[in-house]
Amino acid sequence: MDKARIEMLHDLEEKLDYRFTDINLLNLAFFHSSYGNENKSYKDISNERLEFLGDAVLDLIVSDFLYNSKSSLKEGAMTKIRSQMVCEKSFSNMAKYLELGKYLMMGHGEFISGGSEKPSVLADTFEAVFGAIYLDSGYESAFKIVENKFKSLFIAEIETKSSFIDYKTMLQENNQKNSRDKLKYKIVKEEGPDHDKKFYVDVYEGNLVIGSGFGSSKKHAEQDAARNALIKLRVINE
Repeated sequence: MDKARIEMLHDLEEKLDYRFTDINLLNLAFFHSSYGNENKSYKDISNERLEFLGDAVLDLIVSDFLYNSKSSLKEGAMTKIRSQMVCEKSFSNMAKYLELGKYLMMGHGEFISGGSEKPSVLADTFEAVFGAIYLDSGYESAFKIVENKFKSLFIAEIETKSSFIDYKTMLQENNQKNSRDKLKYKIVKEEGPDHDKKFYVDVYEGNLVIGSGFGSSKKHAEQDAARNALIKLRVINE
């Protein structure tokens, strides 16, 4: 690795506030498979294995944040939120924040097609970097970097996504696992003028009312009814 490349990677270390013991691991995190396809001496070198490892590390970090920041969420809800956070869009945004695209080593064809700016490539690279950090010094170091650089973003994401949980889908999944009776939603009352109407909904499992709710629209009322049903069934906490 030449001096210019090392200096470039030191620049990223400053952004991460982390110094690698083995900087070759960080360098490897930026080798896109297309680079080896066009450079025979690098044909067996790519960041894909680090990407695989980093995906698992970041999955655990997000799980850690979820578990410790939202004690009211049960397993099903946490799984749904985690799947929305451990994703291409989330990781590519974090990669852009760190400007990871400029460190990438990729084939000419991939580069001229805008590969260094593709969300999928950036997300994979972000995962590979955290795979490298994990191999360099373990989970605690990776967690601390996320905590220092992205904690506020992660917490905001958790708050936003936990505020918009699809309770109807959660209730449907619970119903399919535990009951033979189908769910149905019934509007039991509407009140107020057209510009400020309120809807009241009951949700039935077979012929039994398992939850009631209200809202400014039918959809909101159904979500509220589903949420109250899930609380009643002890699937989620109030």
